[in-house]
Amino acid sequence: MDLVLKGRGVRVTEQIRRTASLKLAKLERFESHALRVEVELIAEANPRQDGLKRIEAALETPRHTYRARAQARDVDGAMDQVVERLERQIRDRRGRKRDRFLAGANRLKSPRTSPEGAGSTD
Repeated sequence: MDLVLKGRGVRVTEQIRRTASLKLAKLERFESHALRVEVELIAEANPRQDGLKRIEAALETPRHTYRARAQARDVDGAMDQVVERLERQIRDRRGRKRDRFLAGANRLKSPRTSPEGAGSTD
């Protein structure tokens, strides 16, 4: 899984890169087909936000792209929120796919005939 870190108003240090790779490696257990994760760190000089860091992430798989965003006072807290949101999206999608697969497998492939109704012509 490729990790792409971008910084807007924030310098991406080696420590941020290391913590992001450790926290996002957890997602690879949930989605083994993950190709790439793009993470953008944003810190805007807005007095109303008072130093909040915003993180936007996109996890790309062959057939789906999961997106999440979060903001917190520090990068680690925002990264934790993003990972939780991506995990939830992956779990929900896997559950929907499983339910659809199992619902189709439970159907009868041919009409059921009962022994008493098949041969009696009273």
